Amino acid sequence: VCITGQVPSQLLGTDAFQEADVVGMALQATKWAHQVTRAEDIPKAIARAFEVAQAGRPGPVLIDITKDAQIGTFIAPHSPTAPTSPTTGAGNACTELPDLSLLDQAAELLNGAERPLMILGQGVLLSNASAAAVEFAERLGVPTACTLLGLSAFPTDHPQYVGMVGMHGSYAANKLTNETDVLLAIGMRFDDRVTGRVKDYAPNTKIVHIDIDPAEIRKVLPTAVGIAADAKVAIDALLPKVKPRDHSAWRAMFHALDSEERQAVIDPEINPIDGALKMGEVISVLTQLTQGKALIVSDVGQHQMMAARYSHFREPLSHITSGGLGTMGFALPAAIGAKLGQPDREVICVVGDGGFQMNLQELGTIMQERLAVKIIVLNNQYLGMVRQWQKLFFAGRYSEVEMQNPDFVAICGGYGIDASTLSERAVLEHTLQGVLAHNGPYLLDVSVAREDNVFPMVAAGNAASEIQLAPA
Repeated sequence: VCITGQVPSQLLGTDAFQEADVVGMALQATKWAHQVTRAEDIPKAIARAFEVAQAGRPGPVLIDITKDAQIGTFIAPHSPTAPTSPTTGAGNACTELPDLSLLDQAAELLNGAERPLMILGQGVLLSNASAAAVEFAERLGVPTACTLLGLSAFPTDHPQYVGMVGMHGSYAANKLTNETDVLLAIGMRFDDRVTGRVKDYAPNTKIVHIDIDPAEIRKVLPTAVGIAADAKVAIDALLPKVKPRDHSAWRAMFHALDSEERQAVIDPEINPIDGALKMGEVISVLTQLTQGKALIVSDVGQHQMMAARYSHFREPLSHITSGGLGTMGFALPAAIGAKLGQPDREVICVVGDGGFQMNLQELGTIMQERLAVKIIVLNNQYLGMVRQWQKLFFAGRYSEVEMQNPDFVAICGGYGIDASTLSERAVLEHTLQGVLAHNGPYLLDVSVAREDNVFPMVAAGNAASEIQLAPA
């Protein structure tokens, strides 16, 4: 919920000092944007704003309050008026039991499937359905993957977990999507980073799609059964209808491809024997030290994909990152919010040198609020993901991607935040132990290999099943 200030109502439309049509600008990026011009309307507007923001598919709401309304007075009723129902675009709670006939159709497909796959998105986390999803997966014996924003909805060390889907996801999960006969998608929207070339995504698969937002059903892909419902409500209702199955032979196909990925990509990334430190090995050691229980907040770029690929998540709501907008500069303020929301959890901000500089002034907030956020800057002196695309798809014609970075440790000193640098593999684990044990905020500037690329990769325009373990 964003509350903004506006010029006095009598000056609206006059181009007064600092007047801007904030509501008009916000309409395309919010569930509801509303201007208040009378003090007596503020309680009702604020109550409604929080209702709309949290109802159905959560999203942002903006309330713009004119100056005269802000400083005005009125006689408030003894009890606040209950908010009215949200207007168009506000969503709804979707807590009612889904259509039983649709549940029966979904159960019939899943019970008859020989090669099912379940993909969990952020909707599972938002509805607190992680435990229900694990129980469902175990009952059905189904291999289970997560989207980028769905990470931590399913424990990464669970024997039925087959990794992350999407452009830099797991080789097996992407490769075998087209081999499935029934795909159960819960709380995800089949965005382009998951599907790749849409017409070749699971073309012979019957899709069961569960999402709280009816607009997402059949928006991208044809769906055999589409259920508009809260993820937990739907899983709880579907669970007694599915039968225990043994899909071990099907899951073995994922394990075989996992072995290929481990040999070609994972082992060289997390267990290198020489050269500069690698992003993946830093994340791997970090997640071992935290036992997969830290809350990881990442920015956008190569480090984001490495954090997603090599972090272990053993508890729900342990991964926060920018999704569809790919917003560089996201991580530091998001980590601050995460620490304020979960003060007793270890919150680790994983960020690149480019993204960090977009919002490093938020170190002032960390200083002022005394927040024990740990910041790991994976510093390759490049805008790494853009450089990777220029290398792979534009013949290495690098343009505006090389960084000449400031002294991050010195900057932290100005904010009274302890910091240090790291470049030697021999002291990686010891240094990270010290960072985690530090009482208060800490920044570690890690020098990593400058021109490493993130693989596996689904190249732009390719199908998810055409994922590559190395450059073509």
